[in-house]
Amino acid sequence: MTVNESAEDYLETILILSKKLPVVRSVDIATEMGFKKSSVSIAMKNLRAKEHIVVSDAGYITLTETGREIAEMIYERHETFRKWLINLGVDEHVAAADACKMEHAISKESFQAIKNAIIVE
Repeated sequence: MTVNESAEDYLETILILSKKLPVVRSVDIATEMGFKKSSVSIAMKNLRAKEHIVVSDAGYITLTETGREIAEMIYERHETFRKWLINLGVDEHVAAADACKMEHAISKESFQAIKNAIIVE
């Protein structure tokens, strides 16, 4: 299941928004990520083609099983790295920005090893 960093960010954003909002629309994603609606529209078309999302006739976006799997993996990595860095004394904003970079660059094996070695609450 190979997905590029941009797609991972979109899927993670859809997951986060789905926890906060009753429905997720392209405009919500654009607002959350600070992107133009046209850019989000292209990304949603690509995610739909890869069967990571489903878009209803009303424009509501839902993660498929594979889309949710990817989103949850990225979100777990992000939260683990963010909390770990904060526990190490890194500023919250810096920790969040660094976690965004780290979440994409690490293998499953290395992430699991780090996760097993640290306690993040």
